[in-house]
Amino acid sequence: MSSVVVVGAQWGDEGKGKVVDLLTRDADIVVRFQGGNNAGHTVLTDGQKYSLHLIPSGILHPGKRCFIANGVVLDPAAFCKEIDELRARGVVITPDNLSVSLSTHLIMPYHSALDQARESDRGDSKIGTTGRGIGPCYEDKAARIGIRAADLADQPLLLKKIQHNLAEKNALLSLYKQPGFTVQQVMDEIRKSGTELLPFLADIPEQIAICRKQGGNILFEGAQGSLLDIDHGTYPFVTSSNTVSGGASAGSGVAPWSLSRIIGIVKAYTTRVGSGPFPTELTDALGLYLREQGVEFGVTTGRPRRCGWFDAVILRSSVRLSGITEIALTKLDVLSSLDELKICTAYKYKGQTIFYPPQEENGLDKVEPVYETLSGWKENLAGARREEDLPAAARGYVRRMEELLDVPVKIISVGPDREQTIFR
Repeated sequence: MSSVVVVGAQWGDEGKGKVVDLLTRDADIVVRFQGGNNAGHTVLTDGQKYSLHLIPSGILHPGKRCFIANGVVLDPAAFCKEIDELRARGVVITPDNLSVSLSTHLIMPYHSALDQARESDRGDSKIGTTGRGIGPCYEDKAARIGIRAADLADQPLLLKKIQHNLAEKNALLSLYKQPGFTVQQVMDEIRKSGTELLPFLADIPEQIAICRKQGGNILFEGAQGSLLDIDHGTYPFVTSSNTVSGGASAGSGVAPWSLSRIIGIVKAYTTRVGSGPFPTELTDALGLYLREQGVEFGVTTGRPRRCGWFDAVILRSSVRLSGITEIALTKLDVLSSLDELKICTAYKYKGQTIFYPPQEENGLDKVEPVYETLSGWKENLAGARREEDLPAAARGYVRRMEELLDVPVKIISVGPDREQTIFR
């Protein structure tokens, strides 16, 4: 296994939680390298459903170590709440199997307040943020005024940073006619969860290096999807971090050459949450059918996901950006019972046929998808465990994806449970 990176290849919600959970069997450590509690990874095992937001999916496997690396922005209160919820269900979580980087930036109460105030002020031009303070926290990181996990152990430094930051944040909140915060209020809010967080802090790059020296297997878990990348996604309708595979290196402190396999998680159709262009979106009864059959509602927010046909154009971009070496295909079972399926193979844009997304802002909103039609199938795929168990039309659908993307499909998910998986 060595060092494997798992990234979402569409707009997130591709099913990374299940795939990471499956791959954890062969891993020694699982590293979450970017994003925050705006992520939502669902794992279904032994009839139990787990929804994870900050803690890596590998936490459900006894004997594995999970790391939250420096590229993540962490809400201490949300972190402690997630731990409490998992412990209440019998999941063992201690500093022995879960560690947080000393360099991880913390989401403060004023970050969430500012995030929500800005989104509300946008009116009909909302970006679709979850309002959890992710963007404002990354802003402070880039502005070099952020509060890092290690600061929790230095109360004078923490107090000084909060005093400095509130002078600006309260002024911004007043512009949106929102109440500000007092220094004491923020200190009180951060004190309890901060105290609980302290025992989990560790030098994550050093721990990863030790694991590599000992010949251990490392699994890097990304959040969101490649088309939400701050640099390479459908800007401005993107997240605030690098979701492509390169983010694993910068976001966890490992050398790029150490990342040996890049697994792109691809849903058998396309979904998107919130605002932003979506060329293959189905706004008719078929789109609603995919939403209901695929249970397409956000793990974090509960928002209904927009659904559409498989888009090979955006996936070519993801393959190129992340150097995807293999694909894990999810939710193939959702397409059962459809007479025919469509795949977008190219776009018409400004009088030309293009095979990669246009780079102009909102250029994707001006393309016309070019489709090819494939036969559907009626068989229920839930019991398939080998490729041979799939109907011919389903196998043909998978092969056509491989041809269009020039990447092999190695894993096929035919249901939400761990066992409903085909390894090719």
